[in-house]
Amino acid sequence: MTATTTESTSRAARILSRPTAINGLTVPNRIAMAPMTRAFSPGGIPGADVASYYARRAAAGVGLIVTEGTYVGHESAGQSNDIPRFHGEEQLAGWAKVAADVHAAGGTIVPQLWHIGMVREQGQPPYAEAPAVGPSGLRIGADEPTGKAMTQRDLDDVIGAFAEAAAAAERIGFDGVEIHGAHGYLVDQFLWAGTNRRTDAYGGDPVARARFAEELVAAVRETVSSDFPVIFRYSQWKQEAYRARLAETPEELEAVLAPLAAAGVDAFHASTRRYWLPEFDGSDLNLAGWTRKLTGKPVITVGSVGLDGDFIKGFMGEGSPLRGIDDLLDRLEAEEFDLIAVGRALLQDPEWAAKVLSDRFDELEPYDAAALKTLS
Repeated sequence: MTATTTESTSRAARILSRPTAINGLTVPNRIAMAPMTRAFSPGGIPGADVASYYARRAAAGVGLIVTEGTYVGHESAGQSNDIPRFHGEEQLAGWAKVAADVHAAGGTIVPQLWHIGMVREQGQPPYAEAPAVGPSGLRIGADEPTGKAMTQRDLDDVIGAFAEAAAAAERIGFDGVEIHGAHGYLVDQFLWAGTNRRTDAYGGDPVARARFAEELVAAVRETVSSDFPVIFRYSQWKQEAYRARLAETPEELEAVLAPLAAAGVDAFHASTRRYWLPEFDGSDLNLAGWTRKLTGKPVITVGSVGLDGDFIKGFMGEGSPLRGIDDLLDRLEAEEFDLIAVGRALLQDPEWAAKVLSDRFDELEPYDAAALKTLS
């Protein structure tokens, strides 16, 4: 990909090189690494290869690493022995090494804390006997429960697991945490009416559906230091319902986000499939732009940055051609959002940030799904 003019390339370096703050953390530039599940951690333990994978990208100029999703310490949180966990002595020792290596390379790093909820099927590892749990025991698109509707004890246990993971992250040297509240996983299952049919205080209108997330954020906030950043990732779309929406209007979106901001979210990570698409009629703002406008909080935008193909198809095996970032720079310069998270382009090319920051656009590599098979 070649930038249109020398002026535009130097502009990219100037705009992206500016530091920004999330609570007590100063991120050295505006480039983040998006969380991408890799499943290279046998026994849930990230090894030296995982540490090198993240450190390479920090050394090449990524300002903020958001790790792949990591399971919190609840028996129903996950579905694989090879996806990392954020609990257990060996697992946390592995993550401490990751954080130290990223810091040595000049970057900052937060773990993404994750519970998959009803995406899990009973019999899957790491705890085969654990049930799939969710607000109403419903998988996306199902009319009848196939799992367990969570009791108050279940809710308290999961909230406690997130809080314990956040405390561990601060203790072992991470710079903050990100709560995974997107893409149809557990926290998002509460936020979305399609999977939340509860009639108690955790179901009903958008404010009630946000209560579980609000209590979870508050517990995390209480567990960590006041200046330790808490980031919340959310989306409209779900893995099996791309057209799903939490909110049809900015007012409905504000009803979901305002309680989370009040509970202690320091920044939002607004996940879209294509960052350049407007979120609501009558405005060019994308989901991140609306999030910043409605909450006043720092926001990370994400969605096929640097590539011109849909990321879902990319992860199913298709490559993607390169796409310019001039429009992204326009939005960043206009302060519609604060950071850009790069996914597949950075997975393919560990040097993506260094090339962009030094105006070497012609050296960027198109995405090839073969990159999923390694931790290069």
